[in-house]
Amino acid sequence: MKCNVCFHHCNLEEGQYGFCGVRTCADGLIRPDNYGKITSIALDPIEKKPLNNFCPGSMILSVGSFGCNLRCPFCQNYEISYDPTAYGYSRNAKYISPMELAEIAASYKDAGNIGVAFTYNEPLIGYEYVRDTAKIVKEMGMKTVLVSNGTASVEVLDEILPYIDAMNIDIKAFSDRFYDELVGGNRKMVMDFVEKAAKSAHVEVTTLIIPWENDDPDEIKALSKWLSSISPEHDADGKGSIPLHITRFFPRYRMTDRDATEISSILDLCSVAEKNLTYVYAGNI
Repeated sequence: MKCNVCFHHCNLEEGQYGFCGVRTCADGLIRPDNYGKITSIALDPIEKKPLNNFCPGSMILSVGSFGCNLRCPFCQNYEISYDPTAYGYSRNAKYISPMELAEIAASYKDAGNIGVAFTYNEPLIGYEYVRDTAKIVKEMGMKTVLVSNGTASVEVLDEILPYIDAMNIDIKAFSDRFYDELVGGNRKMVMDFVEKAAKSAHVEVTTLIIPWENDDPDEIKALSKWLSSISPEHDADGKGSIPLHITRFFPRYRMTDRDATEISSILDLCSVAEKNLTYVYAGNI
């Protein structure tokens, strides 16, 4: 059977797992082995997702499972993203049904919680759980948020989009070289995902700036210009409305061969992006 969640299009025999380590062939069907298996849960400020222009000042219940369909050497959550079996997460994750998670979220309304954010690992490799839970959360009058690398098919987006209020999507870089050589992704798939999502949900974009890799001002200029072209609204100066978070890199996981991004570099790149976008935020500085 072929899995069509992302560009890998893994062909799986019975019992075999795909590149993400989660989707498997069982009884002749492709299923997510991590359905409802939660490794991480926390009540976070919405700005931590980061979402600066969606319900600012509120809190949101953030949950994650395990597995990922990219292999970023700078991953902040590699313990649950790359080799969950080695770290015991797939064995020790706690099962929380969609209804139970929605009820947990509702129980924190008095603490300022507005809903549920699917985050930490890549949520869309188990999009069925996102869809099922988000539907209940919405029916209970709460908000739903997705934090994703955007490496998923339009068909997957169609499944979840009716139930998602806001997204923060990582655009790792605005070059095919970065995706092909560094993280093992597909930039065109991410761009298609962002473009369609922005038509129906509140979308913000994050780009982590890594020295020597994606810190060319011309690249940020091209990214911000493209985001402006697909923005649902523009200001009086013609700048696009999609917020862009330009975030500082710190050495992490397998990428410790360089220093953290200079703050001045982040601020300079923000200035470049501000020529095309109304909302540009410097992160991790």
